[in-house]
Amino acid sequence: MPALFVVVSLIENGNSVCQLQGSAQPPELAQDGDLIIGGIFSFRTGQDYVVNTFQKIPEVRKCKNFNFREFKFAQTVIFAINEINNNPEMLSDVKLGWRIYDNCGTMDILKAALALVSGLRREIRDVNCTKSETVQAILGHSGSTPTISFISHFATCACLTNRKEYPTFFRTIASDYYQSRAQAKLILHFGWTWIGTVAVDNYYGRNGVVGFIQAAQEYGICIEYSEAFSSSDPPERLQKIVEIIRHATSKVIMAFMSHREVKLLAAELYKQNITGLQWVGSDAWITDHSLTDSEGHSVLVGSLGFVVTRAWIPGLEDHLRSLHPSQFPNSQFVRDFWEEMFDCSLNQTTNTQRKPCSGSESLQNVESQFTDVSELRFTYNVYKSVYAVAYALDNLFKCEDGNGPFLNGSCADKKNIQPWQVLHYLDTVDFTMEEGERVFFDSNGDSPARYELVNLQITNEGTMEGVTVGVYDASFPESHQFIMNDIPVVWSNRVPVSVCSTSCRPGTRKVLQKGRPICCYDCLPCPLGQISNLTDSIHCMKCPSEYWSNKHRDACIPKVIEFLAYDEILGYLLALFSLLGFFITMITTLTFYCHRETPLVRANNSELSFLLLFSLTLCFLCSLTFIGRPSQWSCMLRHTAFGITFVLCISCVLGKTIVVLMAFRATLPGSNVMKCFGPVQQRLSVVAATLIQVVICILWLTIKPPFPFKNLLYYKDRIILECNLGSAVGFWAVLGYIGLLAILCFILAFLARKLPDNFNEAKLITFSMLIFCAVWIAFVPAYVSSPGKFTVAVEIFAILASSYGLLFCIFMPKCYIIHFRPEQNTKKHIMGKSSRSDTTH
Repeated sequence: MPALFVVVSLIENGNSVCQLQGSAQPPELAQDGDLIIGGIFSFRTGQDYVVNTFQKIPEVRKCKNFNFREFKFAQTVIFAINEINNNPEMLSDVKLGWRIYDNCGTMDILKAALALVSGLRREIRDVNCTKSETVQAILGHSGSTPTISFISHFATCACLTNRKEYPTFFRTIASDYYQSRAQAKLILHFGWTWIGTVAVDNYYGRNGVVGFIQAAQEYGICIEYSEAFSSSDPPERLQKIVEIIRHATSKVIMAFMSHREVKLLAAELYKQNITGLQWVGSDAWITDHSLTDSEGHSVLVGSLGFVVTRAWIPGLEDHLRSLHPSQFPNSQFVRDFWEEMFDCSLNQTTNTQRKPCSGSESLQNVESQFTDVSELRFTYNVYKSVYAVAYALDNLFKCEDGNGPFLNGSCADKKNIQPWQVLHYLDTVDFTMEEGERVFFDSNGDSPARYELVNLQITNEGTMEGVTVGVYDASFPESHQFIMNDIPVVWSNRVPVSVCSTSCRPGTRKVLQKGRPICCYDCLPCPLGQISNLTDSIHCMKCPSEYWSNKHRDACIPKVIEFLAYDEILGYLLALFSLLGFFITMITTLTFYCHRETPLVRANNSELSFLLLFSLTLCFLCSLTFIGRPSQWSCMLRHTAFGITFVLCISCVLGKTIVVLMAFRATLPGSNVMKCFGPVQQRLSVVAATLIQVVICILWLTIKPPFPFKNLLYYKDRIILECNLGSAVGFWAVLGYIGLLAILCFILAFLARKLPDNFNEAKLITFSMLIFCAVWIAFVPAYVSSPGKFTVAVEIFAILASSYGLLFCIFMPKCYIIHFRPEQNTKKHIMGKSSRSDTTH
């Protein structure tokens, strides 16, 4: 800090003498009293850019422009002190006075603070400085940087919540820690996750932004840029920030600044026609009435920000309207203020451009920011600050010896009050204002946090006013701290969208873009079988084994259960061919039955032929059990029925083949073979062969029967409902036994293929067995490799193909003779070229 004051300590006559080097800066407004309360405000906010060289003592910086709000703060201090002095119940024997400084630069503000602490006299010979020359407390300033040992109404920097570094600091406004969290919740509420921040380059701005960024990161909000500048910075700094805003993709600016910086930035953005930005402001500027008069204020319309709740101070308006220059004859600012308000020149001034003031000017009927008390927010904090000091001093003076807070129950010496004693009473102050608000300070000197969310809107009068559209109360539970009311929000253009990447819809997941913040990501569809049912999901969840993702991949739906059904083309065609085979077999049976006495039927062993036709009928019908939804009974029935009916069928064919061979052997002289394989033996052979298959099936069903099974392996997106074989050994035993009989039948028929006969049945059986074996040999690899329901279709196809092969090869030639060549259906024709007699029946 530059050497604003140099205090020289001398020893004179054994007493310590302090001399002030340099001229003392007088206050702007002052009134003597038994105890003095100091105040520092910035009635003028503009200043020329000056670089201190530190080669000479800097002069008081010349301030310009008017800030009526700050002047109102100062008048509120005076009003509150007068109110306390007139209250007989508070400080009854003590009169409070005030000394209020008007400074606009940080260094000058600190210089004023030192003046308030040290007093105005050139020399101090007293043992202590607790005289009317010094103050008991300092109120202000509105900025956080110089407010390190004051009672502040406006300093919200969270950095001040540190009792070790700032043990003498109190404030009647909440810390920016809460404001930062409220702002983060506000931004999250509107879905703005990609924003920029601009702050004033001081403790207030930098710490406010740091606190906001910490809160924003907790809520997943990303910062595209973070810049800081001060109103005293060179113009190039502001231009640089404007260029950053111009090229940024975010549309929301979090502005942690005072009204001075906001005016400069808004004016420059307006000049360069940079629009479409949404401002989220801090309480330092969001309700400042002077914004309306600034250039480019239209850029700020629609801004949102949190401010302290509004209040009402009875009598303050009358006090403000009764202001007159005669009350403060030594105040240059009051004279300038009066001339500005009434556009006239007072006698004490030499302003010849204005007409002389008539003396009848009055603020009673003037409507201005100064006299407006409709929205007392920070002004009420000033009011509470004065009362906090007054109550602390009142408690100090009402202390009774023996019941005091200090050593051995002692009280403070009323004639020699020490600063640490006042500090103690400020720490413990707890009172309730007339309006019902409780005032106290926590262990850090902070006040409770409660804000109103205001929206800057243009009124009918053309001014910019903050309309309350929500509230934030840190004392409520986390989920209820921020509440929007029903008042519509006014936007500068339309509801802004400020995101780095649009939200990932359900069915996709977020993948961060390399080297960019977490708010910048790509949305990738979830893989098949996985879903995300939340917006901006970072993971895709795998569906349960019996479920699959839907088309949009935002929900798991049951997998389609697939089986060979009657209502699909393949099932319909297979069922049709099964029924067709059944009807052809029935027609063939009817034909044979109607012509059972003809030589052709009798010569082909009619009993085995009818049994073969019956078994073929069952073969065609058993294929229907393979179609439809598998169940416990259908799974057991389909395989056992298939195995038993086919063995019955092949046994009949085998019997017919053996009969043909035996019949040929019976024609040889001395042969008596037919007696060994007569009708009874034929029936027994068929029954015995079939019983073996029945036993295999019983063992299969007893040990490990087939059962319905949901196959999840063939396809990922659907379930194949099929019949599990249970015991693969049982299935292949059934199939192997059928194959063994078929091969035996084929060998015997092949051996008898050249036996002399006009209707050589051995040739027909050989051809039918050749088809049968070819079908079932091809069936094995096809069955093993076919997926899902096609496994069942292959099995049905094999059953139908082999059944049709037997039916057509063995019976169709005979039916043809019966219906179309009846002349060949005679015993003479059958015996014509045969060397054996008809002894087969």
